[in-house]
Amino acid sequence: MAQAHLASALESLLFISGEPLSFARIAKTIGITEKETAEHIQVLAEKYASDGERGLMIIIKDRRAALATKPENAQAVEALTKSSLQEHLSKAALEVLSIVAYRAPITRAEIESIRGVNCSFTLRNLLLRDLIERQGNPDDSRGYIYLPTFRFLQSLGIRSTEGLPDYEALSEDERLKMVAEEHNSETIHR
Repeated sequence: MAQAHLASALESLLFISGEPLSFARIAKTIGITEKETAEHIQVLAEKYASDGERGLMIIIKDRRAALATKPENAQAVEALTKSSLQEHLSKAALEVLSIVAYRAPITRAEIESIRGVNCSFTLRNLLLRDLIERQGNPDDSRGYIYLPTFRFLQSLGIRSTEGLPDYEALSEDERLKMVAEEHNSETIHR
């Protein structure tokens, strides 16, 4: 791979990842050694640092690298992030958020069985807005469970989900339990 294309590929991987990438994963993806990866990332990081007109930088730590915004742009980034988080939630997002709030801990499959549609995109948006969080599923190491966050509770001004309207009735709705149980038994019998 040509030097210019290698730098371009590294930049693309760091951008699309959105989180730190290990040198090993980058090396495997591009087809170079970890040592070469480290060298090329260092050169790219120095190039970003020396170009005062760029709004990005590369952070390197523990043989991992990530693309990040420069600290001097924090105010602009914060303003955009706040405006994105304060935008109105879609009907789908409100439905998923309600299901998570009343039925947590709950899996994506259970949410989808209640709604009847794929919820991946909506869950991702709620995670980005810090209204829900995901944790490893203790019953299935391949999946996650979703729960409301402190930010969600703070936004509503309640101390716990039990403070939600009609929490007792809605959190124990037998019809929802039946839908979730039917989905789980279908999944097991496949």
